[in-house]
Amino acid sequence: MKARQITLADLAKELNVSSATVSRALKDHPDISLETRQKVKDLAQKLNYRPNSIAQGLRKQESKILGVIIPEIVHHFFSSVISGIMEAANAAGYRVMICQSMEMYSKEVEDVEALFSSRVDGILISLANETANIDHLRKMKNYGLPIVSFDKVCYDMKDHSMVIIDDFEGAYNVIEHLIDAGYDRIAHLHGPLNPITSQNRLNAYLKALKDHNIPKNEDYIVGCDKVTQQEGYEITKQLINMPNRPNAVFAVTDLVAIGAMVAIKEAGLRIPEDIAVVGFSDWAMASVVEPALTTVAQPGFEMGKIATSLLIDEIKYLHSDSEQDYNYQTKILKTKLMIRESTVKTSVLAS
Repeated sequence: MKARQITLADLAKELNVSSATVSRALKDHPDISLETRQKVKDLAQKLNYRPNSIAQGLRKQESKILGVIIPEIVHHFFSSVISGIMEAANAAGYRVMICQSMEMYSKEVEDVEALFSSRVDGILISLANETANIDHLRKMKNYGLPIVSFDKVCYDMKDHSMVIIDDFEGAYNVIEHLIDAGYDRIAHLHGPLNPITSQNRLNAYLKALKDHNIPKNEDYIVGCDKVTQQEGYEITKQLINMPNRPNAVFAVTDLVAIGAMVAIKEAGLRIPEDIAVVGFSDWAMASVVEPALTTVAQPGFEMGKIATSLLIDEIKYLHSDSEQDYNYQTKILKTKLMIRESTVKTSVLAS
């Protein structure tokens, strides 16, 4: 088996210092003590560390191109994120290359390699639903390539910036709204639980039920493997045929919620009188379906702009003469509950 190349990050972890400190020590920078410099050099020799020529090349020249990997371009939320990315990138003089993982881990790995081969200056990424292993991203970080994750982020990868939505608060507000409106048998159609976003929405659902002394019903909690409208339709058909059917459905996305609405209408039931429905994302279609869909609006455009600014800041740092450790950041953006007719009667909204 081929041995893995030792990186600056490996040396830094072993010595419990930053990668920047290791880099400066190897260059005999006067800000680093003689003792630390010697420790770094001794460990580098012991582990047979060799500078990575690819990483060095990345630091010396810029392509002025940013790579972007998103799960689905057609998703309203991600199209909003792309708009924010494009605005921030263009304003700073960067072009953008966009890849679509189609929620597949294998495609995501291919996209990362393709963008690296295209000499992008950095990568913005929202993880695919299938992604549970981020070794492909750690590899890029070891090469010196800046990475900023957004929405479905890389919590297991240190030393990188992230931009996330407060999914927990958004979902908790949904369940509280339903309970306040009189619904006490609330089903949740959740997404794959690899992404932290789906985990947070499920955990918020469970916490809100507990806080309001509503017993959890396992039959009301159903996973969507592909997070499609068809899944929302088929799962809801099963739920409404239960002896003690739910009187509300909280779906992980608007698309799943609309599938649920179709199933409810086909069964001759009324929305929201018989069953209320809530989505998440506030797609453009949410306000035009009948009845209009209550949902959670996410600031996708803002997310794209902030993530891009963080990436460009890191790129500038890597191409500067700064000897300070880089300040990685995690930005958490708020959501907004959009209350519409799928949970509240029109007469109530008008009053």
